[in-house]
Amino acid sequence: MVLKFSGDIDELAYPFIFEDSPLCDFEILTDELCTYVGLVISQLDASEVQQSLIWLQPRIFHLNGSIRGKCGIFEADILKLKTDYHYFRDQVTDNNKRFVLPRGVGAVVQLHQCRSLTKKVVRQLVNVDAVGKKVPETLPRFSNLLVNYFFALTRVLNQQAGIDEPEYISINYPKPERK
Repeated sequence: MVLKFSGDIDELAYPFIFEDSPLCDFEILTDELCTYVGLVISQLDASEVQQSLIWLQPRIFHLNGSIRGKCGIFEADILKLKTDYHYFRDQVTDNNKRFVLPRGVGAVVQLHQCRSLTKKVVRQLVNVDAVGKKVPETLPRFSNLLVNYFFALTRVLNQQAGIDEPEYISINYPKPERK
């Protein structure tokens, strides 16, 4: 049986919900990401992190609509996000850690969820591209940068709260030897 719209608009969550395409999955993931960012914003007092996220949140919906409609992620958005990313990353005093175990409380854990979810968004862009749908080049650039941005925010907020972040050192992928 193929699921389809009943014809009753009250029984339709989203116009493309029954579509057999990765586009709908991308849109649902970015909708979830936008919701998590809103949750993080509500957990923070007025701060530079909150202001940056307030700027970012509507752009996630722009990202959402960019796969099916007109592209709403521009070079200026990438540059602004990269500037914010570098600003927050540079505040981390122990930046020699490549990766840390995802720990923290409240907004930090939610930002780790945003980071992880954004990787799914990137993977879904790969799936969209694989079915032959043209993906604007700004979308994977913005999305990949967004993963790193969320990671930087977790590091900054944990540092501000005095929360220890143990470095994760993989036994699966040893560090290359330095010459």
